Order: sequence, then C-alpha cells, then structure tokens
Amino acid sequence: MTAQRDHHDISTLVSRLFRALDAREFADGWANGYFADDVRTTTPVGDAGGADAVRHAEVAVGRFARTQHIASDVLVDVGGDGERATASWNALMVHVHHDSTLRERGEGANPLFTVGGVYETELRRTPGGWRISRMDVRAVWTTGEPPVVTG
Repeated sequence: MTAQRDHHDISTLVSRLFRALDAREFADGWANGYFADDVRTTTPVGDAGGADAVRHAEVAVGRFARTQHIASDVLVDVGGDGERATASWNALMVHVHHDSTLRERGEGANPLFTVGGVYETELRRTPGGWRISRMDVRAVWTTGEPPVVTG
C-alpha cells in the first residue's frame, strides 16, 4: 500500500505544481509546498538553485499571457529507504503570447508557443510530504516561436 500511496502523493504534487504555475499562485512561500529549500533545476530558462529556481519558474510563465501545463505518464520509483524517490513524466506545455509580443511580430503571428517535453525529478520525503529536490526539464519538440525576451 505504501508504494501506491507514494505514487499518488507524488502524482498529486506534480498536478498541483502545474496548476499553481498556470494560475500564477505566487504568494510568498508558494513554492514551499512543492520544492525543497535547496532545490536545483535545469530548464530551458537556465540552471538555478534554491530561491533562484523558484524565481526562474515565476519569470518563465510570466513571459506569457497564459499557460497550460499538462502532465501524463508519471512514473515513480521510491528508494529502498522510503525517504527518496525519482519521478518522471511527459508534459505538454501550451503558452499564449502577450498581445505586445503579437503586435511586435506583426499580422498573422502565431499566438501559441507549444512545447512537448519530459520532466525528470528527484524528491525527498519531508514532514510536510514529498518535495522536489532536483528538477530537469527537457524540451523534446516545439511549435511556434518562443517569447520575446528583453533586457
């Protein structure tokens, strides 16, 4: 029963993280429910750790007017001690460009930037539940253009 419960808990963590990103629920301390304090991330935005990793996530979704992250095929493997786990999943990430981006690109600009990718994570069991301690995001394919990044 523990393996099923851990899989459920980690899958739910993934779903809640994606929903929080899409809803932009970034109140102070929002990431504490998802990430370990010393989290390390590698994403298309760059490599970061701790609070910087959280800011990278906020900045990444802020480059778009709206986003929708969909996770599927979550695979979980809990280590023998029951305190560490790995999880991976496929993701479809749809990003809607800001109107300003579309105006800059001109008439007929594609409003969407869509990414199919894979997440690879390491997790730690904490008193508050599972938390992501390492997260690697890899784009497998894209359609549309990435956002306009200034400064």
